Amino acid sequence: MGFEVPAMFDVAVIGGGIVGMGTAMALASRFRLRLIVLEAEDRLAAHQTGNNSGVIHSGIYYKPGSLKARNCVEGRELMYRFCCEHGIPHEQCGKIIVATDAAELGPLEELERRGRANGVAPQRLTQAQLREFEPHVAGIAGLSVPVTGIVNYTQVTQTFARLVEERGGITWIGARVHAVYPKGSEIALETARGDVACRYLINCAGLQSDRVARLCGVDPGVQIVPFRGEYYELVPGRQFLVKNLIYPVPDSRFPFLGVHFTRMIGGGVECGPNAVLALKREGYRLANFSLKDTLEMARYGGFWKMVRQYWKTGMGELYRSFSKRAFVRALRKLIPDLGSEDIRPAGAGVRAQAVDRSGALVDDFRIAEGERMIHVLNAPSPAATAAISIGQTIAEIAQRNFNLQSSAACEDARSAAAHVRITNN
Repeated sequence: MGFEVPAMFDVAVIGGGIVGMGTAMALASRFRLRLIVLEAEDRLAAHQTGNNSGVIHSGIYYKPGSLKARNCVEGRELMYRFCCEHGIPHEQCGKIIVATDAAELGPLEELERRGRANGVAPQRLTQAQLREFEPHVAGIAGLSVPVTGIVNYTQVTQTFARLVEERGGITWIGARVHAVYPKGSEIALETARGDVACRYLINCAGLQSDRVARLCGVDPGVQIVPFRGEYYELVPGRQFLVKNLIYPVPDSRFPFLGVHFTRMIGGGVECGPNAVLALKREGYRLANFSLKDTLEMARYGGFWKMVRQYWKTGMGELYRSFSKRAFVRALRKLIPDLGSEDIRPAGAGVRAQAVDRSGALVDDFRIAEGERMIHVLNAPSPAATAAISIGQTIAEIAQRNFNLQSSAACEDARSAAAHVRITNN
């Protein structure tokens, strides 16, 4: 297929994951513009979006007032509404968070406080009440979070893309960005599918977001360090052990939630993930290695500061990666009836974790504004839950910074699609 495109786009969005497509959808809904989304891979939602466990998060974990808290709570309700409007299978099934010993009671109370501050309203559970929710769980206390749900985020992203195209936008897959050249009032982009020019650029490149920022001449102030999350799944005959979602009390020092049990919208129950340092940004297997990615990490001072702070925890995560027995031991803290034969290897995902120069794991969403550009530099979980809200937030920044012209119906944007002609070679 060959494409004839306009000489100039108003906005180019880099990244066809759920945040990039959610941003494109918000822009196409609000403004008269010529819009293109550039996705490096041969399909949308290829990485973080398509390899997560599909949880619609409640917002209970996040610091009140943070971007994560605000966007997750708002985005959760927007996600449920969107799925209902577009016939996307989903379920508000709820989850429980389980304290397995006395040392976790204090952190559990803090989670309850955060939840109430964020408008989540969790219910405190006794040991007996935990068993009513999940008969096979072990714990001394817990929280019920009824607003949590499950969905397939790849399907959500594909629906975003359809709406973008209906409103005049263009999506290019296989269009990895190799170079960015600001030229006066234009920004020239060299991609694997050809050159593109735009007036404004929005970087939602996920695992490559810091590199895209540098291509644009912007110092992101952080570097993406990839962490692989490996999953097992319950064998069919043992899926009765889990009714819905079961989570541990997380370690507040880390932006990870610990190994947990997740019932999937398409069937089955996932167990995990761990959080293992990956030696390739798209490294979904233990053997995956990229010399470029590894050397880039090794040259970054913040990486070594992070290692010095968290090496013991990291070694424990790595041990669980090699040892199924250790993985099962972690899962048995929540469900003692679980045996090694009850689980089998499943998939893996890679989390794009921003690390700053001090070695800190950036916990909140981070959005940087530049001249004619917006860069989303840290958008880990719950970014999928919050994608519609994040997209609206970015659209508001774009309206403020880019002088975009609003249009409720966006008729001019739709007519701009006439500039696109698809011909058979």
